[in-house]
Amino acid sequence: MLTLWGSHQRNCDGINRRQFLQVGALGLGGLSLANLLRLEARAAQPARKKSIIYVVLSGGPSHIDMYDMKPEADIDIRGPFKPISTRLTGVQICEHMPRQAEIMDQLTLLRGIQSVENDHFLSEVYTGLPRTAGRRPAFGSIVSRLRDRDGSLPPYVSLERPSTDEFNFQKPYYAGAAHRPFHPFGESLDNLRLSKGITLDRLQDRKQLLKDLDSIRRDMDQRGEIVGMDRYGQQALDMITSDQVRDAFDLRKEPDRVVARYGKGKYTHQTVKNLYYDFDAKQFLLARRLVEAGVRVVTLSVSQWDHHSGASSDIFHSLGTMLPALDASLAALIADLRERGLDKDVLVVVLGEFGRTPKIVQPGPGREHHADAGCAILYGGGLKMGQVIGATDRNAERAKSGKIGFQNIMATMYQVLGIDPSQQLIDFNGRPQFILDDRDPIAELIA
Repeated sequence: MLTLWGSHQRNCDGINRRQFLQVGALGLGGLSLANLLRLEARAAQPARKKSIIYVVLSGGPSHIDMYDMKPEADIDIRGPFKPISTRLTGVQICEHMPRQAEIMDQLTLLRGIQSVENDHFLSEVYTGLPRTAGRRPAFGSIVSRLRDRDGSLPPYVSLERPSTDEFNFQKPYYAGAAHRPFHPFGESLDNLRLSKGITLDRLQDRKQLLKDLDSIRRDMDQRGEIVGMDRYGQQALDMITSDQVRDAFDLRKEPDRVVARYGKGKYTHQTVKNLYYDFDAKQFLLARRLVEAGVRVVTLSVSQWDHHSGASSDIFHSLGTMLPALDASLAALIADLRERGLDKDVLVVVLGEFGRTPKIVQPGPGREHHADAGCAILYGGGLKMGQVIGATDRNAERAKSGKIGFQNIMATMYQVLGIDPSQQLIDFNGRPQFILDDRDPIAELIA
């Protein structure tokens, strides 16, 4: 044992008696002065703050064809894919995910996740709560609100293109306008560069002018919106003047071998019904760069997993194409985080809004929406890995016992980030709202 902090009673060499004895207990030859200084420097470093990479498989990924296979079930339930064994004893997953099978002992698999809604509304995915709970802030916005911002980087980045319609569930609502996600696309990235003819000195002058004008209007602000926008504008100016921000979003900083490791980049998958879904492996690499730089929450929506329309073969054709791509990118992300020493500090969560019906409907649409038994994969974050939590019945239709819901998953994520989900925020009507109603994390994950 080596203790580098103790009482203020020290010997003349700066080491107190207790520390001297504890170092001595390691043996005279077991610790050189260089090693001691190295350990002391390491102990003085502040603990790295936790981050989350949240991978959303929007559209409803088929749990029974991916992570909860039932090879003994009838053919119209088990589907055409074969299960393969994994590094986690007794656990099998789909043959199209061999890389995850090789690292399953480093992951945790959740089975039998129950959702409230059975449609393509991602309220539960991004807030933990269904739409019936009202307009709730996205969890990334809550993290931004309740956790101090570090440096110039935005605390909440969404790699999904912004939307203003009813299907956008990453809005800050009463968490405040300053806590909306940053979407690094098009003009948003272009705006990180100074306009032609604008120097940093001129930018600082404009910054002070805006501050003076806002101080006049702030007294007239009844809902805090001006203050919120003032903070959002301050963040934007900080980002423009920061090389760290531009570098974090610049994949050209990565060696070619690292980029290639994540997969073959962006390509389009064509379904049986001639629908076209994009898959972009670089999102995973960009997410790693962002959390490594200090972003607290990164969300990415990976392709489209709503494959039940048209011929019943569509879902298996699509999964046969998409699963290997997901497998390669996810395994590369996990290996990258581990090799960089980020496995304890970054939690990766992969899930969709629901699973798929075990019964295959012939001749179409294959597998329908199924809210009673979804799946999720988790990695890192200091949680207990190498286990399967939850189980479904013989046809993967329902959980055998207990209940895992999105609020439990979200409560676990908040705990990783050091946020108490019993905290309250004031909504638009002036009423306090708990962050979550069911605030119990998944006990088996807590190391």
